[in-house]
Amino acid sequence: MTDLFAHAPLASTAKHRLVILADWLPPDFGAVGQYMLLRARSLAERGQDVTLIGLTSGNDSIVRQVVGQGHLTEIRLRAKPVPRTSLPGRLAWTVWTNLRLVAAAFGALRKADGILFTGSPPFLIHLLVPMKPFWKGRLTYRITDFHPECLIAAQARPSRALALLQRLTNFWRRRIDAFEVLGEDQWRRLREVGIRDERISLVRDGSPIHFSKDQAAEPLPAELLGKCVLLYSGNFGVAHELETVAQGYQLHHQGGSGRVHLWLNATGFGATVLSDRLSAAGAPFFRSAPAPLERLGGILLSADAHLITLKDAFVGFVMPSKVYACLESRRPLLFVGSHESDIDLLARRQQGLPYWRVGCGNPQAFAQALECLADLQH
Repeated sequence: MTDLFAHAPLASTAKHRLVILADWLPPDFGAVGQYMLLRARSLAERGQDVTLIGLTSGNDSIVRQVVGQGHLTEIRLRAKPVPRTSLPGRLAWTVWTNLRLVAAAFGALRKADGILFTGSPPFLIHLLVPMKPFWKGRLTYRITDFHPECLIAAQARPSRALALLQRLTNFWRRRIDAFEVLGEDQWRRLREVGIRDERISLVRDGSPIHFSKDQAAEPLPAELLGKCVLLYSGNFGVAHELETVAQGYQLHHQGGSGRVHLWLNATGFGATVLSDRLSAAGAPFFRSAPAPLERLGGILLSADAHLITLKDAFVGFVMPSKVYACLESRRPLLFVGSHESDIDLLARRQQGLPYWRVGCGNPQAFAQALECLADLQH
């Protein structure tokens, strides 16, 4: 059966009606929404009739336009920010948001030849699969983040309720027509829950930014001028390793050369905790809010190196999409995480790219990697 959502050219020139559901669409910050908008435009340019439904911090809107040989309809639903500090609040937000997305998309879903949904917002599977008799189209689940596995990985103690939710989620997963995974580590996770290989496709995101030869770097903030700059850009959430970075960075500045300065161009709970920790320790760093996508290329080029982190418990459940743009920038990369992650796999494949991997829980190795980075730059 033809995969209507493959990045490769469609096997048929026939026009299909395709529906994509996502969370925050640009200009709101959200990696999944950015990639889904690019995917929708690419499919429309190749002659497909695409409807993209997502969220916005602005007003509700419906925009229809001709794109290439096809058509793109963007439906944006006004939504409040996710209440990240409250688990019950997040669950209530997720349930209400999913109901709104499916209701807004219902007419298009019934007519669609193909339906693509992602892990953001989570748990859409619990609405779309039970209603599968209403859909004539092939249902494809693009695993961006695994849920409820991410909730389980974040818990200090086992939860019977989450274990039951995982069993129900796996029940619905076995009734999905096709899966797209972002990495080989995610493929292994699906195998573990009984999904057969023939229903899985590896479709990596790729970089949302293409660096031209004349791409200029943005000027560094004044606080970072003359420094060796290590940039963390994007979301810093519960899945990202923090302790190794915080302790190792303090070692570098308290007992090492202190030549590397961290730039947190980041949002999320982890970014706030890390900045508070470093401020209390008197370690110098600079924090800013993530920039719009059109500025991201210049910001990535302005740094001397990039930082990516991932806790071991989240390997295969989360794939930080930032890795693609970081690798595309050809700047050195420092990864704090497991060799089982596809981040390590992708970085090691980059010939000539300076790369260091530090295991979680090894701040001394992180401090040493910073010294190697400083030596490389100066």
